[in-house]
Formats: sequence, structure tokens, C-alpha cells
Amino acid sequence: MNLEKGYVDAPINPDLDIVAEIRRMCAEKNAVILAHYYQDSKIQDIADFVGDSLDLSRKAAETTADVIVFAGVHFMAETAKILSPHKVVLLPDLNAGCSLADSCPPAEFKIFREKHSDHLVVSYVNTTAAIKELSDICCTSTNAVDVIESLPKDQAIIFAPDRNLGKYINSLTGRNMLVWDGACHVHEEFSLERILDLKKDYPDAKIICHPECQKPIQIVSDFIGSTSALLKFVTSDKGNSFIVATESGILHQMRLANPEKTLLPAPPNDSTCACNDCKYMRLHSLEKLYNALLYNAPEINLDENLRIVAEKPIRRMLEIGKSN
Repeated sequence: MNLEKGYVDAPINPDLDIVAEIRRMCAEKNAVILAHYYQDSKIQDIADFVGDSLDLSRKAAETTADVIVFAGVHFMAETAKILSPHKVVLLPDLNAGCSLADSCPPAEFKIFREKHSDHLVVSYVNTTAAIKELSDICCTSTNAVDVIESLPKDQAIIFAPDRNLGKYINSLTGRNMLVWDGACHVHEEFSLERILDLKKDYPDAKIICHPECQKPIQIVSDFIGSTSALLKFVTSDKGNSFIVATESGILHQMRLANPEKTLLPAPPNDSTCACNDCKYMRLHSLEKLYNALLYNAPEINLDENLRIVAEKPIRRMLEIGKSN
């Protein structure tokens, strides 16, 4: 077994029914596949559960499986390990990082926090375990407003790491949180000009966006919400066409739920591309997932002292979710 590339680099018989074999191994090993909405459609279709970061956190905490195969990015697999320390957590490709998590280096953030020691730290779940260790409570884009509004009005807050989401929450709650200057490469790259040009071709289309998008995109949007909220909006809204400003993987679930509706990926600044994909999410493949199950690798492991501290802000977030 070779892990030098960050994944199991082992040959697979081209005649193998890889989907059937993955399902067989999952049954044999009592394994569950958790996939984010931003994964390739083939992985979404084989997953036991597909969801956004909040849904996946809950599933990781609740599952009775012995093995969790996480088709997502590194911080998501870390979160699963934090919540389920006695389970084997596999990430098919260790190179599946996150530009948003990387935009908040722990050493720099620790200094920032120490300069504002009277502030409580709310960190987006899209962060490393080392940042969660420095946090008081976590949130996702789904429950961020609930988390912030659960805190006293006069409580000084640091929000990390996404500047666009942090500013958006400030606008909704009337808070004045101190926001770390981080961002997601996918949501930063949408082109307002190209979105408005697309709108001219589809004048009845509603523009919907994730709150990690920059403010100009938010301003022209008919609806702003988390990945799961965008999916629900498309399903419940009476409109028939939508321009979707988030990672294009979500369109697979939108189309499954709404085959009669027109769903258009919002274009990025790159004029050669019609959609906007996360380069990290798309590193996973059925072949890497198969090898991960076959060889029980790559496995996510954490220092136990770090894990114990990092678990507290996540559990606090999940408890707030139960009360709302």
C-alpha cells in the first residue's frame, strides 16, 4: 500500500463492479459513507447520507457505524473523528483540504485572539481542529444566526474565518462582531458581471447564493442561504428557473428533487468555465473511495488532548441546534 500521494495508490481491476464492491465492503465492515453536497454526483449517489456541514456533523455524532468514510474535505473528517473518537474515520484523499480553513492559520489566530481576550470566539465549522481548540463555540452557515443570537447582546465576539459570512451575520443580527479576514476560493470567484449577463438570457430566473459569496452577489440575489437552505428554497419556491451561486455539486440534488426546473450554475470570473467547482472536494473518486475501504486508509487520527478541547465548541453548537 502506497500513501505517498495522499491516497492509496493501488491498481484496480477495470472489470470490477466498483459500486457493488463498495457497497459489499460497507456492509461487511459496518461502514457508512458520508458525502457533502459538493461531491461528484457519482459519489453522492453511492453515499449513505448526503448533506451540508451541519447535517454531516450531526450524522458523524449519531452514527452507529464502526467506520466512517468521509467524502468531503479534511476539516469535515477531523470533525467526525472529534465527535467519534473510537471509530475509524477514513478520508479517501488527504489532499482534500479547504481554502477557507487554510485562510485561518492557528498560530496567527492564537495571537489575534490573545489581543482581544475579552471576546468570545465563534468559529465556522469550516476550520481545522487547531482552530476549534481555540474556539468557544462553532457554527455552520445553517445555524450561524441561531448561535450568535444565543449569546448575550453585549458579548464581544470574534467570528472566524469567513469574512463574507461574518459580515452577513452582522447585518442580520445587528451585531458588530470582529471578523477574521478569510474566504473560500469558490465563493470568492463568482463574477457579478457574468451572473447578470446570464440573468439577461433567463430573465425569470431567481438568483440564489450562499452567504460565503461576496456582498455584490448577495445584493443581487433573491435568496441567501446555506447549501441545504438553497436546496429547500428551489424545491419549495414556485419559480421554474434559478441561477445558483455556490459550488455546482449541489445542482445534482436540486435536479433530482426538481427535474422539471431549470437550474443554472452561476459562472466564475474565469470566462472559459460555465460553473464553479471546489478543486479540493473533487479530488475524491469512486476508485479512491474503494481503495480507502479496502485498505482502511488514509485514516484520520488526532492528538487526544487536542480532540477533547476541540470537541467542546462543536458539542455546544449541536446542543443549541437541539433547543431550536
